[in-house]
Formats: sequence, structure tokens, C-alpha cells
Amino acid sequence: MLLQTSCGERPDPTDTSRHGEYEGPVERVVVLALDGVYPFELGIPNRVFGSAEGRYEVLTCTVDGQPVRSSSDFSITVEHGPEVLRTADTVVIPPFALSRISADLPEEVAAALRAIRPDARIVSICTGAFVLAAAGMLAGRRATTHWQLAPLFRKMFPDVDLDADVLFVDEDALLTSAGAASGVDVCLHLVRKDHGSELANRVARSCVVPPWRDGGQAQYIEQPVPDPSTAGTAATRQWALERLGEPLTLSDLAAHARMSLRTFARRFNDEVGMSPGRWLIQQRVVRARQLLEASDLPVDQIAGEVGFATGTSLRQHLHAAIGVSPGAYRRTFQAARQS
Repeated sequence: MLLQTSCGERPDPTDTSRHGEYEGPVERVVVLALDGVYPFELGIPNRVFGSAEGRYEVLTCTVDGQPVRSSSDFSITVEHGPEVLRTADTVVIPPFALSRISADLPEEVAAALRAIRPDARIVSICTGAFVLAAAGMLAGRRATTHWQLAPLFRKMFPDVDLDADVLFVDEDALLTSAGAASGVDVCLHLVRKDHGSELANRVARSCVVPPWRDGGQAQYIEQPVPDPSTAGTAATRQWALERLGEPLTLSDLAAHARMSLRTFARRFNDEVGMSPGRWLIQQRVVRARQLLEASDLPVDQIAGEVGFATGTSLRQHLHAAIGVSPGAYRRTFQAARQS
């Protein structure tokens, strides 16, 4: 059975014919719509988590149960008030109009946040990070928001370690993401974290979005438009992805792109937001994570498959990227896959 949606068709979570009936715990996600909410981002949690084949229940509330004005020319009516925040496993705060940004929280917003259970995860999208910072939740922590708002955020909340170069930051129970589509990125990240890449990839395909985006916000910052005749690095990136197990060098990449080393490095950084070497390491870690989740290959063999010289090198890079060992990562995600 398929459900017809405005974005096409997605699997009916009650249909057990394709992936089997899910019998594990269902996580409750509560989306808190504030006055001036952006409609697009408000719908992201339901679209992503709602496509996860019954693993999540998504509810939307306001601070008083009453309709809220959106950033567009209409208001939004919800079914729930702040009482559902007490039952949430994950709370998502979508962005709202810039005119409503303040270093001081309205009392009704502060009261709603106090209703959230201490063990619940809290996720912000774009300007939602201002709410978490104003509540004191981000003090001394790493966080992100839209790159255009970084100067204002740093001025208002100097005690927050703001990283405006990334799409999202995962600080365990507190996650912050950048503008608009990065809300999709962080929600897919949580599906992947909770249930593994296999399900996250199915959700991404259902939503017609990439399961993982390379680079950070740097690639979206306005830059001069390149000459139409100028070659890019996309073809070379694809070529490299097909050869991750080989000892690729910057010279190899530049030669494939038919550019000088300096020109290739500059153009690559402009397009991707990071150096070719850092990008290669990131792609090798991503591929290693997929193999750790989906196979029983030994760590040393996986290291060779993805282009790391030794298992020790893989362990170092994986720990630097996500803070865990290959064995711990495998135990976590293979358990999620089997649940």
C-alpha cells in the first residue's frame, strides 16, 4: 500500500509486506511551533520521521495550544498544547521569523521548555538555536545556526562555541542545525543514529533527498559566479569515490581534472567547502561506516577497502570523526539494524 503525498508516494508504515513489521519502541517526536514559524521547516520532522516505517510518532504543539502566525501570510492550527512536551523523547524547534529573535525568552516559551523531560533530545533548526541559547542550554557547548546569522548569534551569546561552517552539530542530547534543508540533514542523522544507515537511506529515497551531504555551509555562502567555460571538480569527485581503496593523491585528482595543483585545490575548496585531502578522509570514513554496519568484515580488511593503510589508521580517523571505535560503532548500528 502507498500513501499519496504532495511530494509523491511514500511507504505506508502499516504495510509489512516490504520490510516486516516493526515491533520495537516507537519514539515520540514533538515539534514546537513558535510564533512566526517557517512553514517549510515546520514540516521537515513529520516528513522525515514519518517516513521511517513506524519507528516514530510525530506531534506538533504550540506554547498554549492556540494557532500561531507563520512567517508567511497564513496561520497554523495545531492539535496539541505544551503538555505533550512532557511526553517527548525528542523535541524539535523549527526556525521562526528574524524579527522575533531575542536574547530573552518570552515567559510562555521558557515555561514550555521547562516542561521537556531532562532525558529528552532537543533539536533546533536555523533560528531555533537562538531559543536554546537564550534558555542557557548551549552555554559552553558547540552549536551552529545559519551562516548569515553567525555574527548576531556570537554577539548575543558569546558563551556558545558557534561553528558556522557545518550543517549540524550533534552534542549528544542537544543538536543544532543550519538553515532550511539542514533540518532534513539532522533528522536523517537521527534516524541513522537510532536505526542505522539502511533505514536512513530508505527514508532519504522516499523523501527524494541525499542521505548525506558532503561539506558544510561554506559551499552555500555567496561567491562570485564562475566563468561558464570553467571546468568544475564534480566529475573528479565521482571518479575518486569509485576508487576510495586506492592511494589517491592530490596530484592524481588534479591530473584527472586536468588542472594544476593550485587551481584544483582552490576550485575544490570553493565548490565543496573543504580541502581535497579532508574530503577524501571524510568519504573514506563514510564508506567505512557503511561497511561496519552492513558487513562482518574485519576492521583491517575494511580499512583496506576504503583506502586507509591500516586498521589503526581507520580507528584514528573514525574516532576523530564520531568519537567511537569501529567495534563500538558496529555493535551500536548492527543492533539497531536487527531490532
